[in-house]
Amino acid sequence: MQHWLVKSEPDSFSIDDLIRKKDQTEMWDGVRNYQARNNLKKMDIGDSVFFYHSSCKQPAIVGIAEVVTSHYPDPTASNPEHSGFDPKHSDSKPKWYVVDLKHKQKFNRPIPLSWIKQQSELSEISLISKGSRLSVMPIEASHWQYILDNAK
Repeated sequence: MQHWLVKSEPDSFSIDDLIRKKDQTEMWDGVRNYQARNNLKKMDIGDSVFFYHSSCKQPAIVGIAEVVTSHYPDPTASNPEHSGFDPKHSDSKPKWYVVDLKHKQKFNRPIPLSWIKQQSELSEISLISKGSRLSVMPIEASHWQYILDNAK
């Protein structure tokens, strides 16, 4: 099993939005960065995902989701009415992909980026690496466990 972190602006799609979805499951669409897309394609069913709110007053990990499908072509990329439309994407030759995520846990207290940055044990975490702005990134098992053990 692998661990991941996905970022979402809570004004666009929050963990509460995920909770309100049918079966608390939603397609994770709109990834338009090649490295983030490649990370998404590496996700396997059953992988755990930190749900992170970005571009807000207090950026933070706010909960956990689980990958419940293998990657498949992003249908929003072939929809000219969608903001993520890409004319180079097609169902026969997909360029962009999605997975479905299912809500597992919402934290009672968010784990703020400021706390993460203060932890020497997390100094190598992708989230705080200089220049890393990926919306889908891997999380080392040791970092995953440290966050869960120490941010209660």
